[in-house]
Amino acid sequence: MDAATGESWPMTRLDDAGFFEVFIPKRKQVFRYRLKATRGNAEIRQFFDAYSFLPTLGDQDLYLFNEGNELRLYEKLGAHLRTIDGVPGVSFAVWAPNAKRVSVVGNFNGWDGRYFPMRALGASGVWELFVPGLQAGELYKFELWDVRGDIRLKTDPFGTYFEAPPGNAAIVHDPRAHAWGDGEWLKQRESAAPQLDRPMSIYEVHLGSWKRKSDDGHRPLSYRELAPQLADYVKEMGFTHIEVMPLAEHPFDGSWGYQVTGFFAPTHRYGTPDDFAWFVDYLHQRGIGIILDWVPAHFPRDSFALAEFDGTHLYEHADPRQGAHMDWGTLIFNYSRNEVRCFLIANALSWLDRYHIDGLRVDAVASMLYLDYSRKAGEWIPNRYGGRENLEAIDFLKTTNDLVHQLYPGVRTIAEESTSFPGISKPTQDGGIGFDFKWNMGWMHDTLQYFSKDPIHRKWHQNDLTFGMLYQYAENFVSVFSHDEVVHGKGSMLMKMAAWHIPEKAANLRALYAHMWGWPGKKLLFMGSEFGQSSEWSYAGSLDWHLTQYMDHEGIRLLVRDLNALYTSEPVLGCNDLNPQGFRWLACHDAEASVLAFLRSDPFEQTLFAVVGHFTPIIRKNYRIGVPRRGFWKEVVNTNSHYYGGSGLGNEGGCQTEDVAADGMSQSIVVTLPPLTTTIFKWTAAG
Repeated sequence: MDAATGESWPMTRLDDAGFFEVFIPKRKQVFRYRLKATRGNAEIRQFFDAYSFLPTLGDQDLYLFNEGNELRLYEKLGAHLRTIDGVPGVSFAVWAPNAKRVSVVGNFNGWDGRYFPMRALGASGVWELFVPGLQAGELYKFELWDVRGDIRLKTDPFGTYFEAPPGNAAIVHDPRAHAWGDGEWLKQRESAAPQLDRPMSIYEVHLGSWKRKSDDGHRPLSYRELAPQLADYVKEMGFTHIEVMPLAEHPFDGSWGYQVTGFFAPTHRYGTPDDFAWFVDYLHQRGIGIILDWVPAHFPRDSFALAEFDGTHLYEHADPRQGAHMDWGTLIFNYSRNEVRCFLIANALSWLDRYHIDGLRVDAVASMLYLDYSRKAGEWIPNRYGGRENLEAIDFLKTTNDLVHQLYPGVRTIAEESTSFPGISKPTQDGGIGFDFKWNMGWMHDTLQYFSKDPIHRKWHQNDLTFGMLYQYAENFVSVFSHDEVVHGKGSMLMKMAAWHIPEKAANLRALYAHMWGWPGKKLLFMGSEFGQSSEWSYAGSLDWHLTQYMDHEGIRLLVRDLNALYTSEPVLGCNDLNPQGFRWLACHDAEASVLAFLRSDPFEQTLFAVVGHFTPIIRKNYRIGVPRRGFWKEVVNTNSHYYGGSGLGNEGGCQTEDVAADGMSQSIVVTLPPLTTTIFKWTAAG
C-alpha cells in the first residue's frame, strides 16, 4: 500500500513457505509503502517494508572506508537509530566481504535470519539494511553464511553497548544521549595543548576492584557510584589524572579488559554508555583528566567476535607467523589492510569524540613494532626490506597519533613500550612515532631491583639508580609503577621492599616514592600502591582500605598526597620533567653509604630542589653535600617524619650553607640522613 495515497496492490504467493511478489506498473521511483499481511491466526498486520528504504550509506562513504580514510566510520557501520522519510528505525551495516549472505537477527525477529537479509553494497564488502520500527534496547547480532555454507552468529564489531556473557548480543543504543557539561574543561585542555611539559600525576585504576559494595553482595560500584567517591579521593590525593584499565567490552573478567570483543562499547559491568559518559563528565567538572587504556595490538579468538569474522581471516592475518600472539593466545590485526586500519583509527577517535577521553595509553606497543616479538627463528616473516620492524603497524601508530593531535588538541597519547626503539615520543615530522609520552619501563625495573636488595648489598648496585639518567631525556618519560608490577606472584609494592617487618618495608617504600617524585618524568601509580597494600592486586575483590587505619600504611598515603601537592605546585618539578637542563647530580659516588643526591632546577638555577636519598638502615649525621647556592635549604619533605610513620629524625626544618667546598662546589650543607629516607630541600636566598 502506497503510504502517501493509500493505493494498494494484492501480492501473488509463489511458494507455500511464504514467498510473495507483486509487479507495479508505471512506477519507476522508490516510494514509501507498507505491507499488509494476514497471519495464520487471522491477525492482520500492517508495517513498513525494510526494503522500501534506500541504503543509508553512499558511494563516498564506502570509497573512503575501502581506502582506509573514513575517520568517522563509527557513524556509518554498526547500528544507528535514524528517522528516514518520517519513519523511525535502525540502520544496520557490517563489513563482511566474503559472506554469501548476511542477515540482522535479534529479539525482534526471533533470531531468524530469513526475516532481514541485508543488501550487499557493490564491491565494498559492506552489507546494509534499515529496519523500520526498531527502537533503542533491541538485542541483535549478524547471521553470516560463509563461503563454505556454514552459519556464523557474530556480534557487531561497531556495537556501542552489549549484554552480559554468555549472550554477548549487541544492544541498539544512542551513545550521544548524554548532555555534556564539561565545556570549560575541554576549552582549557585545548588551550594547554602546546604545553606538553605540565604536571601529570596519574592514578591507575581498575574500576571493578577499587571499591566494592560490602552491603550488596560485594558487587563492583557502578559508573555513577564510582564518580563522586573516586573524584573526592583523587582530589584529596592531588593526582591530576586517572588512567582506567581497558573499559571496552570484554567477556572475561580475568583478562582485566585486555582481550576486547566490543571495541566501541564501554563495558556493561558498571552501567550503560550514558552512565560512562556521566562518569567522565563528572570527573572533568571536578578538574580530573581521564586516560583510557586502549588495546589495538591484539584481540581474542572468541567465536562470536572478530576472529574469522566472515569465515575468512578478515581482521587478522591468515598466516599465524603474522596473525597470532603465542604468549597471549590472541590474534594480531592485519595493519596492512585498509579497512582494518580504518576500523582501529576510527575506534581511537570514537572514544575521544563520544566520551571526551583526555588521553590514550596504548597497550603492548612493543609487540606491534617488531615482527619477531616473542618469536623464535622461523616463527616470523621479515618485512619487505628483510628487517624485523612491522612497517605497517608503525605507519598505523604514526597516523593514529597525528590524527588524535590534529583533531583533538590537548589529548595525550602514551606508549607502553619496553624496548629501546628510537623516537617513540618524537613527533612524526621529526622521524618519530608521534606519541606524547612513553612509560619508563627501564627505570621501573632498575629501581625496583635496587629496592628489593637487602641494604647491606645495595652498595654494589648503586648503578641501578644512576644508569637511568643516561637515557632519561631520550624520550618523554612517565615514571611508572603500574598494575603489571603487583600481579602474577611479583608481590605488592610494599612486599617488594627488602626488609623483615612492615615498618621497615614502609620506610623503604616511602623513600622510593619521594625519590620517584623528585626524579624527572611524569608520574603513574597503581591503586592500592599509594597506601602500601600488602597483598597482590586481585581483580575480583576490593582494595584493602582497612589498612589505612594503621600508620605504616596511612603514612605512605599521606606522603604520596604531599608529594603530589609539591609536584603540582612547584613548576621546577611539574613543568620541568622533559628539560635536561633541569637536572644535575650533586653526589652519586658514595655507593658505600648508599647515598644519592641530585638537583632539580629551572634553567637559570633560581629555584632549586635538592633530593637526597639514603637507603641503609643506619643514621648518618654530619653528612656533607655540595650545593650550588649559598643560603638556607629548607627541608620540605622528610619521609622519616612522625607524620608519615617514621621516627621523626631529620634536619629540624633545614640547613644553612657553609663555605666549605664539597662535590665540586664552593659551599655545602651538613645534613642528618635518617635511615631509609629520602629528604627534599628547597633553596631560599635568605638564611
